[in-house]
Amino acid sequence: MDITRRELLTKSSYFILLTSAATTAWKHVLAGTPEASPNYDMTKHWWGMLIDPAKCIGCGNCVRACELENDVPPGFFRTWIERYHVGEDLEHPQVDSPNGGHDGFPDIYKEGGKTFFIPKLCNHCSDSPCVQVCPVGATFVSPDGVVLVDEKYCLGCRYCIQACPYGCRFLNPKTNTADKCTLCYHRITQGLTTACCEACPTQARVLADLKNPKDPVHEFLRTHSVQVLKPHMATGAKVFYKNLDGSVR
Repeated sequence: MDITRRELLTKSSYFILLTSAATTAWKHVLAGTPEASPNYDMTKHWWGMLIDPAKCIGCGNCVRACELENDVPPGFFRTWIERYHVGEDLEHPQVDSPNGGHDGFPDIYKEGGKTFFIPKLCNHCSDSPCVQVCPVGATFVSPDGVVLVDEKYCLGCRYCIQACPYGCRFLNPKTNTADKCTLCYHRITQGLTTACCEACPTQARVLADLKNPKDPVHEFLRTHSVQVLKPHMATGAKVFYKNLDGSVR
């Protein structure tokens, strides 16, 4: 049966149990303007994500969920998983990511050293290099802290792709515009979590609202050792990693 994504969302909405806030927002989500929902105040949120690498088992559920939720083209990734194998030399870890971790990882390290998984995605930086280089303002930071791309204005010039220090952007071959993780903006603005967080069997990923004083992320940040990727870039990254290994690049 041939059915468009919008038709699927419309039909599915009748069978999804939503909170009252999410129900009000749903029609705006379908219209492509979730931020226009009368019960969602963008100034009251500041979104990020907390990742615990020790909990990541490299199953690829997050990658597959993101692909399905966001219609990500095959061979491209809005989120992916890297496997690190570290011996005595922290400066030269072995890193692989077969098909972005979409299908999991074959067991190739039998003994010696340590092996762990690092989920990666757009860091939704407060001072985003990609936003700074976009010549037409197609890439921007929303009032609730999510870095987004407006396809209507994107020229496909690739400046933002080159500027991103985390390698999280790609040129979508279907639209010829810049593409990347949106923190499932169409979901979080209606009271849901991201597809990757929802699919993670070990809760290695947790959506965080840094402006919500009741969000458990604040207590976690106070009581645990938390790092960001490439802190020397001073991008104001909002994807936080617990006990990030020093070999991670």
